[in-house]
Amino acid sequence: STPSTPKSTTIPSSPETPTTTTSLPNTTTTVPGPTTSIGTFGSIITRTPTGSTTKTTTSGPTPSVSTPHTTTEGTEISTPTASVTTPTTSPASTSPVSTTTSGTTPTESFTTTSGTTSSSFFTINATTISTTFKTLPPGSTTTSGPTSTAVTIIGSDSWWLCNCTKVVCIEDNIVQVVPVICNPPPKPTCANGLSPVPVIDEDGCCWHWECDCYCTGWGDPHYMTFDGLYYSYQGNCTYVLVEEINKKVDNFGVYIDNYHCDTRDVVSCPRTLIVRHETQEVRLTTAEPNTLQVEVTVNNQLVALPYKKFGVSIYESGINRVVEIPELKMNVTYNGLSFSIRMPYSLFGNNTQGQCGTCNNNTADDCMLPNGNIAENCETMADHWQVVDPSKPQCSPGLVPTHSPSTTPTRPCKESSICELILGSVFKPCHEFVQPEKYYAACVFDSCVLPNLDLECSSLQIYAATCADQGACIDWRKHTNGVCSHECPPGKEYRACGPIKEMTCKSRGQNDTSTKQVEGCFCPNGTMLYDSGVDVCVKTCGCVGVDMIPREFGEKFTVDCKDCICLEGEHGIVCEPHVCKQKKVTCDGEGFYDVTEVNPEDSCCPLFTCKCNTSLCTAKAPKCSLGFEVHSYIPSGQCCPVYQCVPKGVCVHESAEFLPNSSVFVDKCQNCFCTNDVNVSTQLNIISCERLPCNTYCKPGYELKPVKGECCGKCVQTKCIIHTADNSELILSPGDFKNDPHNNCTIYSCVDVHSQLIASTSEITCPAFNEDSCKPGTISFLPNGCCKTCAPLDSSTPCSVRHRKDFIVYNGCRSVDRVDLTECEGTCGTFSLYSAEANSLDHSCSCCRETGTTEKYVVLKCPGGHSMSHKYVYVESCSCQDTECSRPQSTELQSNEENNEASTLNPIRTAIGLTSK
Repeated sequence: STPSTPKSTTIPSSPETPTTTTSLPNTTTTVPGPTTSIGTFGSIITRTPTGSTTKTTTSGPTPSVSTPHTTTEGTEISTPTASVTTPTTSPASTSPVSTTTSGTTPTESFTTTSGTTSSSFFTINATTISTTFKTLPPGSTTTSGPTSTAVTIIGSDSWWLCNCTKVVCIEDNIVQVVPVICNPPPKPTCANGLSPVPVIDEDGCCWHWECDCYCTGWGDPHYMTFDGLYYSYQGNCTYVLVEEINKKVDNFGVYIDNYHCDTRDVVSCPRTLIVRHETQEVRLTTAEPNTLQVEVTVNNQLVALPYKKFGVSIYESGINRVVEIPELKMNVTYNGLSFSIRMPYSLFGNNTQGQCGTCNNNTADDCMLPNGNIAENCETMADHWQVVDPSKPQCSPGLVPTHSPSTTPTRPCKESSICELILGSVFKPCHEFVQPEKYYAACVFDSCVLPNLDLECSSLQIYAATCADQGACIDWRKHTNGVCSHECPPGKEYRACGPIKEMTCKSRGQNDTSTKQVEGCFCPNGTMLYDSGVDVCVKTCGCVGVDMIPREFGEKFTVDCKDCICLEGEHGIVCEPHVCKQKKVTCDGEGFYDVTEVNPEDSCCPLFTCKCNTSLCTAKAPKCSLGFEVHSYIPSGQCCPVYQCVPKGVCVHESAEFLPNSSVFVDKCQNCFCTNDVNVSTQLNIISCERLPCNTYCKPGYELKPVKGECCGKCVQTKCIIHTADNSELILSPGDFKNDPHNNCTIYSCVDVHSQLIASTSEITCPAFNEDSCKPGTISFLPNGCCKTCAPLDSSTPCSVRHRKDFIVYNGCRSVDRVDLTECEGTCGTFSLYSAEANSLDHSCSCCRETGTTEKYVVLKCPGGHSMSHKYVYVESCSCQDTECSRPQSTELQSNEENNEASTLNPIRTAIGLTSK
């Protein structure tokens, strides 16, 4: 426990010296005036009525008065008992040094006034003060002995006047004034090696020294208890760091959640620091292993910093997150790699338990178990402070703890060169305040056990933080060759020695008396933090909105679709809803749909437009015939396309398309190609063809006939070629015959027998003709034009028209009168000749037949009494005409083949015989 420090109070007396001199922290303050007061940090300032000044010299931190005073009765007043509160620092000095008093009989003068004059002074003896005040009647201007303007408090025997001065009522308006002067106590030595802190006594006048409860942890992990005992522990459960032995604060405690941070699951690192106070549970969790990124939750809800609620304050201080409980005058810091817990001895002395030990300035009981026994070592003790954590079912308080690895490496190891910095010149300014050996040992252990995690940086960081807490700031990271470098976000710069609370636009008018420093990322010179909850550095303190962009007073801007202006005053940014001018559009027409787009010129006012989606169109593309393709176009102002089949500009032949100027196969007899000319009716390109060259001339009697499978035709004889007697050529078609031009008795003919043309020449042999046997004038040629004939003398009339009159009877009806009827009658030539060439008889018959007729009508009378028109034929002319001759029976019995062949071969070439009848 903190040893009691003796307090000495000296109350000197000197009736002639109006100046009080007290040796306190190194500060000299001279203040004129007629009153006496206590300076801000404990210096005594006395003002005399004559305008003289009083000099007060202080050295070291002195306490400020905060607690109420107690009353004391009687005439002899001894000095009050001192109590401890938190120390403050003189504004003129930042280096705490030991406080001593100069001499044993300092002099102090008190002066009271009433009206414009009157003064008195009193002598203060070493242990008592006796001064008589006589209160004058109101309005009196005379003085008689010491007078005072102090107002008597009725019903009270003593009271505090001011500035650690007590007034005691004696009798008859006579009071005794007792000022308290404190002699500084001797400075103790703290077991944790840190400097003690001055604490104000309960009476608020004097002060004493105390050793704060300060516990730290870092690395994998290493612990330094409240009393400075160092040990390492690698458990991976959740443990008690600090709890009260005798519960004075509701639901109070600090806990740590460790996890195995190496692949072998041998060593552990801190993951979460948990602070409980009454209704709140604060969790400081490392966001990424082995980093300084920390997330803060309160009752399992993420919170933004700074946070202040229900007596708990959380804020950032450099690289640390700080949980502060002002009511308990304690704070907890965590940065992901290390933690520290600071608690006042006056509230927690001899009343802590857990892995941080018992805070009593004695390391002997730091390894205390939950049952009050003391373990052999703190590694064993640490296992017994497990707590139930649902997220770690493998951990169960009460089980036999596993063996923890030794803090000494099992095999020789060359420590990291970074660890040498702790013992070297870099940290030398801190060696006189904080001993480096334990931090060096932790650094060596981390570099040997986990050489690839750079955990040795945590030992240097916690050592530097402890040094800064003791007033020695070390800029060490730049000496680690980048291994322990700390990167700052844009707009910030790293400082090893920055303020615990960075100045902001809102706090710049406040006096920050703290002289401690921390490392971290701070605003560059010439800028300051806008606010503790707005991490933006600004050159001028205007406004910063939700967009985290600094604004100057009077600046207009748009944010979150509001038109804002930065105004100087309490509200700062004043905003109005942003007004959009565009109206919503209605999309009509097939395929259109409405779309809301971001306006590049004004992101707050969306653009309402109609977009086209052709998949919403009902019209489908048609299937076009060969040589055509689908062409679509969208008319102006429409969405859906209009389809039509348009020519491709190709030729089409036999279900194939041909590009212009390309060859087209039609057949082997033609050379064809596709042209650029278009057929107006079909809209297809025209195919132009040229036949292969062929001989198209054939000699007389021959014709060009196509040949199947061949490109060119062949000259085929289609007529008979006959050479006449005078060597001229006569060409006859099959079935034709012709007389010789010079001799009618020679007949040429052409027949087609089985696709063969046969030419024949027939000579007519005329029978003997005797003109004398003919009637005169009857000689004529037969139809053959060769032989002569005549009407014999005993012959009837030659073939001619004969008239007769007779009735016409038809179907029982008869003409009324005789009708002129005509008919052909007369003699015609008929012959039968033998043909030696054909070896058969050829016949020629001629009969008298009509050559011209007309149709006439006659009225017939019928038995019924009615009449009818009847048509009959009237012969106009007659002549002899060839006709088919009937054959004898013997000839008809010949085979059809012989008859047919004979008649075909020699239809003309015969010898003609004449008969008459």
